[in-house]
Amino acid sequence: MKSYPDQIPEDTNKRLLFLRGFIGEPLSQSISPVGRWLNGKLISIGVGYMSVQFEVRKDMSNPMGVLHGGMASTILDDVVGTMVYALGRELAYTSVNLNCDFLHAARVGDIITAHSKVVRAGKNIIHVEGQIVGEDHKIIAKCSSNLVQTSFRIPD
Repeated sequence: MKSYPDQIPEDTNKRLLFLRGFIGEPLSQSISPVGRWLNGKLISIGVGYMSVQFEVRKDMSNPMGVLHGGMASTILDDVVGTMVYALGRELAYTSVNLNCDFLHAARVGDIITAHSKVVRAGKNIIHVEGQIVGEDHKIIAKCSSNLVQTSFRIPD
């Protein structure tokens, strides 16, 4: 297990343990309203990583019937944000940027998986990366993002 500043031990991290209870389940109970709408299925989560599977729905597509770039960005932002939340830190973090590259199309009905990982976790800034891959393992979209610590305390 990677260690980060202010790291809570995995076996006492209440947020991580709570989220692990949803592995294999739809995220219709996500803490994020957007996450509930996206309704992915949690595949794995740990300290500094997370994977969520989604079905591309018609309401996520552009006029060509493929995953809209804004939806790909939303998926990546939600997955990296939830992963950072699961680090269990006392204060909330928020995205200050999200740089996305769109590399392949995903069609309505396709199953895609979003993976996120912490690259560097400092005390105030956490740098993360994410990618969405298709069942053929082609990268559909990828991102890098920086999240900054806020003054908002996260309740237990």
